[in-house]
Amino acid sequence: MMHDQVAARTALVLETNNLRGGAGAEAAASSSLQRLVALLAKQQLPLAALAQVVITHDGLSAASCEAVTALAGRPVDFVRIDAATGYYDAKNVGFAATDPERCDHVVFADADCLPADDWLLQMLAPFTRADAPAAVAGRTSYAANVVGTALTTIDFMYFPNADHAGATSNFYANNVAFRRDVFEQHSYQALDGVYRAHCQVLGMRLKAAGIPVHYAAGAHTEHRLPDTRAEALKLRWMRGQDTYSLTPHLLRSYVSARWQWLAKSGPIGPLCVLFTRLGFSVRALNHQDLPPLSGMRWVAGVALIVGFSAIDMLGAFARGIGLHTTGRENADAQALSYHRP
Repeated sequence: MMHDQVAARTALVLETNNLRGGAGAEAAASSSLQRLVALLAKQQLPLAALAQVVITHDGLSAASCEAVTALAGRPVDFVRIDAATGYYDAKNVGFAATDPERCDHVVFADADCLPADDWLLQMLAPFTRADAPAAVAGRTSYAANVVGTALTTIDFMYFPNADHAGATSNFYANNVAFRRDVFEQHSYQALDGVYRAHCQVLGMRLKAAGIPVHYAAGAHTEHRLPDTRAEALKLRWMRGQDTYSLTPHLLRSYVSARWQWLAKSGPIGPLCVLFTRLGFSVRALNHQDLPPLSGMRWVAGVALIVGFSAIDMLGAFARGIGLHTTGRENADAQALSYHRP
């Protein structure tokens, strides 16, 4: 099957949740969307080749929607959500708005990411094969500077699926595609007290079901870093707290029965997970398809990995002893805006 044939049966779902919050949020969301759609329209495989484009939002103006549609050069389905709709729920809502009669595959991306000019082509290429996979994970990274390279080893690490060649055990929700029936059956499930670990849990569920996720390293997108240090620290704290809720899932998927007690060990289990991740992150430095760091830049990269991991550990420890975000604080976490106008 040719790329254009696959594209003609594919929907792209974008959400704007990462652009919420702060003064001028609608203008920021509109500006970021327009920049992204302009890039996507000029892809080697452009938006016009797709069966459908869906964008979820909680307040874009009619003028903003018209501007985005003009840049896309094709019809766009805008789906209104309310301010309480979380990041993963928005993706589920976007999927529900795709047409099952026209779309065999669905690609998910975020409005605050910057895709390479062949991103969509590389994402859909595995679906053209006779032995096409059920799901494809692209490669996400932060900017190719010292801070971005260090954080990529923490937030965007991929672990091979030993049972399937060329497959990954995990993926990230901003850069992934599914065969429609697979996502319809599994989708993102509600997880109490979790900020952004739903895609990791879905990856474990797919692995347990024997559904490999093909890793397409060439389908690269750059995730923007938070605009301020305060937001960056808040994000690290919340990711650390996520580890507490993610730990039981990791233990069930990867650890023998004798270690399952760590799931009820308060902060001990999550800290074990984060110490293990720290080792993987340091080893992953200069092995994630980013320009390598050398000399003092490498030393700085390692120091940043350790420092960022320490903040994550503090967040996990706080959650483990009962200091976790609830109520209004959790609502603020869902509404964290990475990017200010």
